[in-house]
Amino acid sequence: MSINISTLLVVGYFAALLGDISNYYIGRKIGSNILRKQQVLFIKKEYLKKAQAFYKKHGSSTIILARFVPILRTFAPFVAGISQMSYLKFIPCNMVGDGLWVSLFLGGGYFAGNLSFIKAHFSFTLITIIIVSLLPGIVLFFKEMHKKREPNENDIPSTEI
Repeated sequence: MSINISTLLVVGYFAALLGDISNYYIGRKIGSNILRKQQVLFIKKEYLKKAQAFYKKHGSSTIILARFVPILRTFAPFVAGISQMSYLKFIPCNMVGDGLWVSLFLGGGYFAGNLSFIKAHFSFTLITIIIVSLLPGIVLFFKEMHKKREPNENDIPSTEI
């Protein structure tokens, strides 16, 4: 059974679009209550803060750029809703970001999947994709570990007698 690529593009686009619109409205309606609570089930405040910082730095283009950054992809529409970003400003950015994301990855998979090398070495290709997708998280993990190990000026022993 094969599925038409055009059908996948349309379904994928509308799924991404409706998901982000829902996320935006959830953020708009309940976001401020979530920010006031100390701990929230299923939501790490650290991720919300990172998304807010990214949003402040990049403005409206965050909605487009965040599509390509794991974790931010989930929280950018929510943060846009929390920060009361105008829906008329949000929706065009969201439409562009969703269109780029779905067409790039679905199209890339469709065309790469038809390459003879990929077909012949599918297991190797799959493992490579998994490793590459995990690298940003691994790098971030080691950066955070390195930050924790760096001595503070208060940790340096005094040489005074």
